[in-house]
Amino acid sequence: MLFTEPTFLAFIAIVFVAYWGLRQRVAQNVLLVIAGAAFYGWVHPAWLLLLYGTAGLDYLMGRRIEADRRNGRLYVALSVLGNLGLLAYFKYTDFLVENLVAALAQLGVRTNLSTIGVLLPVGLSFYTFQSMAYTIDVYRGVSRARRNLLDYAVFASFFPQLVAGPIERAGNLLVQVERDRSFRARQVWRGLVLALWGGFKKVAIADMLAPYVDNIFIMVDPPAILALLSGLYAFSFQIYGDFSGYSDIARGVAKLLGFELMINFQAPYLSRNITEFWRRWHISLSTGLRDYLYIPLGGSRKGKRRTYINLFITMLLGGLW
Repeated sequence: MLFTEPTFLAFIAIVFVAYWGLRQRVAQNVLLVIAGAAFYGWVHPAWLLLLYGTAGLDYLMGRRIEADRRNGRLYVALSVLGNLGLLAYFKYTDFLVENLVAALAQLGVRTNLSTIGVLLPVGLSFYTFQSMAYTIDVYRGVSRARRNLLDYAVFASFFPQLVAGPIERAGNLLVQVERDRSFRARQVWRGLVLALWGGFKKVAIADMLAPYVDNIFIMVDPPAILALLSGLYAFSFQIYGDFSGYSDIARGVAKLLGFELMINFQAPYLSRNITEFWRRWHISLSTGLRDYLYIPLGGSRKGKRRTYINLFITMLLGGLW
């Protein structure tokens, strides 16, 4: 189910009315879990096995870390390997097979290997990152392991940000799940405006530019310099409208339900340098890579050479993600 489909508009209207018609937080959370399952399983119900399998793994690992601190590193490793293994299988199995077959063909070796048509589940990169970050936070003592499975299920399957971010942390989203929420007209109004603005960026900017960009870059003959430059500029606005549009819709819909998600884009094209751009573009991802990868590798504390190596590893793994 896509945010810009009429089906989603009907879906969120039903959820909104039913949600605020419930008085108790537990009932609201049950509805959010049901809504998350309906939203994510709408096209491929089997994908729910991956979503709840990931959530179940990290829920259990978080509990084990808190109960057995001596072996906490083992449980965090199981969480990381489980999430990254799942992600690697769905994203790179066919890619690796194709390249292996091509490489062997160059050497004159014939093989019966073939791709198996692995379909990448929507949002897998986002919710595995969020789920894995939870166990890491528990291991570091930044967050406590949750016992309430219902609350954790809401955190793991919160539909507004499930498939396109922002990638939330337990310290923000899960804390809100555990609190009572009341209807606030101003928050709902702001959420509606933000969601509409995000929809405008997605439909009127990203989707309108997409055909033009595609035509530029699929030309059989090399495009003229001016055409190429216009295509590059158009693509920059297309990708911004796409990513930031989805993030704004997610934040707006979350506001309709009484939640506040983090700002994910802060006018990145107004940045004065690449460092500032990195801090303003997909903030939940860039800060996640910083806190869970770059800083643990040593950050910039071990000399210039090591800093560049750490940056390279962070950018490489971020790109593969």
